[in-house]
Amino acid sequence: MVDIIRFRKEDLISYTIAFMSKLGVPASDAKIVGDVLVEADIRGIDSHGLIRLTTYYGSRLRNKYMNPKTPIRVVSETDSTILLDGGNGLGQVAAYMAMEGCIEKAKKVNVSIAAVNHSNHYGIAAYYALMALDYDMIGISLTNSQSLVAPTYGRTAVLGTNPICLAAPAYKKYPYVLDMATSVVPIGRIKVYEKKGQKLPLGWGIDDEGNITDDPKKVKSGGPGALLPLGGSDIMRGYKGYGLALLVDILCGALSGAGTLLDVGFPHESKESNVGHFFMAIKIDAFRPVVDFGKQIDYMVETLKNSPKAAGQEHIYIAGEKEFEKADYNRKHGVPLLTKVVEEIKENGKKIGVPFDIEPIG
Repeated sequence: MVDIIRFRKEDLISYTIAFMSKLGVPASDAKIVGDVLVEADIRGIDSHGLIRLTTYYGSRLRNKYMNPKTPIRVVSETDSTILLDGGNGLGQVAAYMAMEGCIEKAKKVNVSIAAVNHSNHYGIAAYYALMALDYDMIGISLTNSQSLVAPTYGRTAVLGTNPICLAAPAYKKYPYVLDMATSVVPIGRIKVYEKKGQKLPLGWGIDDEGNITDDPKKVKSGGPGALLPLGGSDIMRGYKGYGLALLVDILCGALSGAGTLLDVGFPHESKESNVGHFFMAIKIDAFRPVVDFGKQIDYMVETLKNSPKAAGQEHIYIAGEKEFEKADYNRKHGVPLLTKVVEEIKENGKKIGVPFDIEPIG
């Protein structure tokens, strides 16, 4: 059996709409979720793609842990800021609405910030930051998450993986898109290794005694161990990732009034997750001409890529470049899904009466 099966993007989004509609999600909201999840698979971030459709999102909806209607409410608003209550609904929907509002405000006042509380997991951070590029803006997207990461010198998960994303347009090159967890890897990556039956690279996570382990079962969500912060152990300066994770929690949780640290709920818990998000849009021509900015980004990219390579290396990559290359390939050849993910979707789809009968490509 092949490890990867490819499908048409439109078919996968249509299935997501059908699946989520069956669970009470409005079709327009389900389309946003589908686009975010499929875009993750297209960009090669399979840990945040359709692997989460029937387990994370489907499970919370079926168990009524999450509001399928996503009743968004404006809590406070100024000319340059907006705070939304996500109503314990779909994180993708709340995040999309928040970034849309952020961009609209930045069109008028040049720089805008949006925050969201009472939300849930919102998928890949890059999706929302990239929205700003269509308007010649720099986009920033942050979110906190349930406790999966141990602080430096700790052995218990207290922090979230708390990703950071910044997207900036170039002139002719790919945009610069830094989309990274503040842990060594996101928890979804651990799940991918577990599904593949592979051992983890040493340094990704620790067991319940605080020892570095290569067993994904000892690190996974709800398990006894924890992920390590970006950098790893203290000798590798993991306290920098620890500090960045807390920074994200301050902007996403403390600023918005969402949960922080241990107060952010897990997907299998009946309580609200109360995830918080933070977005920013910066209008480039408020500072300088967009073309000049883009050309300088191109120059920076060329300078980095043309600098001397380490022995045995042929390429120096820029943040986001690999994802754009994968996206170019996958848009042409079809969206790749792991066979085990397809089997999981089929099994769960059958349970709720939405069979996954999409024909693969090729």
